Amino acid sequence: MGATSLKVEKTQGEITSLNRGESGFSLIEVTIALIILLVSLLGITLTFTYAMGYNTGNNARSQALAVLQQEVETMRSKKFAPTNTDTDLAGGVKAARVVAPVTGGRFRVDITIDDDVATGGTQINAATTFKEITVVVSTESPTPGWQFAIPIRAVLRRVRAN
Repeated sequence: MGATSLKVEKTQGEITSLNRGESGFSLIEVTIALIILLVSLLGITLTFTYAMGYNTGNNARSQALAVLQQEVETMRSKKFAPTNTDTDLAGGVKAARVVAPVTGGRFRVDITIDDDVATGGTQINAATTFKEITVVVSTESPTPGWQFAIPIRAVLRRVRAN
């Protein structure tokens, strides 16, 4: 009988050691793992949020550049000849206007025409043969981020044609 009881004790010992080796995760281990997972997910979420804001700003900037290019091309197409000069090329500060491209957004366009670049400020002289046209495009209602950098300026210089 002694042998049988010894075998039972050994079996119980094996079971006890198996239970110790196969124990599950403790509550602290699970909590630490969840904290690590949440911190990594938070980092990924912030990265996506930053990327979306950056892309939105770049989209607005590219739209502003398209509006600027259109305005500069319009000013270049105006006649500036000795016999005929478009009234749109008269010197001075033009009234600001809002442009809404079909791609979305609203942009403010400011145009200044200086007839005498050598003198400070904006000069008006109908007899001049040289004009400096400044076109500034900015968002009508900027939001924080990239869009504050949008005010884009182009300077166009025209010489009276023969």
